[in-house]
Amino acid sequence: MLRNGRRLTRLASRLQDLQTVSRPTAALSVYGLREGHQAQKRQDLSRYEAAPGFAAPLAVQLRSFQMARPAWKDISIAVPSMGDSITEGTIATVEKKEGDAVKDGDVLAQIETDKVTIDVKYTEAVGGVLKKVMVAEEDTVSVGQEVFIVDQGAEGGATSEAAPAKKEDAAPAPKKEAPKKADPKVAPKQAAVPPSPPPKAAPAPPPKGEESSSPADRTKRPERRVKMTRLRMRVADRLKGAQNTYAMLSTFNEVDMTGLMQLRADYKDAFLEKHGVKLGFMSAFVKASAEALLAIPAVNGVIDGTDIIYRDYCDISIAVATPKGLVVPVLRDVDKLDFAGVERAINVLGKKARDGTISIDDMAGGTFTISNGGVYGSMLSTPIINPPQSAILGMHAITQRATVVGKEILPRPIMNVALTYDHRLIDGREAVTFLKRLKEVIEDPRRLLLGV
Repeated sequence: MLRNGRRLTRLASRLQDLQTVSRPTAALSVYGLREGHQAQKRQDLSRYEAAPGFAAPLAVQLRSFQMARPAWKDISIAVPSMGDSITEGTIATVEKKEGDAVKDGDVLAQIETDKVTIDVKYTEAVGGVLKKVMVAEEDTVSVGQEVFIVDQGAEGGATSEAAPAKKEDAAPAPKKEAPKKADPKVAPKQAAVPPSPPPKAAPAPPPKGEESSSPADRTKRPERRVKMTRLRMRVADRLKGAQNTYAMLSTFNEVDMTGLMQLRADYKDAFLEKHGVKLGFMSAFVKASAEALLAIPAVNGVIDGTDIIYRDYCDISIAVATPKGLVVPVLRDVDKLDFAGVERAINVLGKKARDGTISIDDMAGGTFTISNGGVYGSMLSTPIINPPQSAILGMHAITQRATVVGKEILPRPIMNVALTYDHRLIDGREAVTFLKRLKEVIEDPRRLLLGV
């Protein structure tokens, strides 16, 4: 007993010293103890607390010396920059909800603008938990507006949700009650109750021929009202603006695809093996368009006030249909690219457009546009110019037609092509010459190699 009293006195003295030092120093001292020594101290404290007449000082009440997690600050997530000419957008989807764990690179929401869809991402190295969602779908937001608050350093909601599940699993199953024996005194009374009458049968429905067909019922036809996306509204405004501004005229021609199809059949496997991309028809039309644009500079020009700007480079836009609307990513300097380079660029931009990750920079500029309605089976169309350009080429489906070849009539794969142009700048002679040059290159791709 005397030995325990001496140890108790020494421990109380140590605890008193801890109370006199500053809190950070005490925390560092305790944290510096070895794990085994710290566990022994806890065991001694528990034993001496139970001793009669022991008055625990305030420090003894601090039963656990675990180091708390760092005090991370709340991170505010704002709407990122969406381009020089875009100041606001609409929340298309909210990908995370309050309490969800987030990490670097997670997409919290998508903002739809009149040109592209922008991702709002969490870009901090330290993860956390989404503390507050300040927007909802279809809300209009501006650049720099705060939309999310993240509790940085907090544990994810996935781990917190697992604890209640474990508790529910650990709860003992309720005991099944043994079937009660029938009370002989109650049984006769229950038997004396008369049975309830059977329910009446529901009336049979009228025959189909006798169903009501009043005018009010016929006017209630199923329909849906869906709000237009910003991209769709922007496309509508630009197309209508083009019709109101340009003096648009279209010219047509036919292209015999035999030579190009034979070239593709002969070299498609070797092309894929060497370059890693498939050889398609679009790269040939892009290269042929670049050749014709350099030959006819007016088609590659644009009216700017009282001036005409002639571009000596070829940036060709490719119209791509997406679920949210039509986008036109731009292939840069196609006159300097080979077939493989054009195919690779088309694949990259097409994937971005379909995934909704295309940026404004990918669609900025462009001196000429190609629209391929043939992939949907279109036989003939008059495409609308993509402002501020001055012309657009329309490709169509390939069909077998009876064609005069020399002195014979043979079936040939024929494609109709259309060129819509701004007649204020481009004369009919230049438009027809452009299509004629494109036809010559497509029907005999060797002209590109020889430059004739």
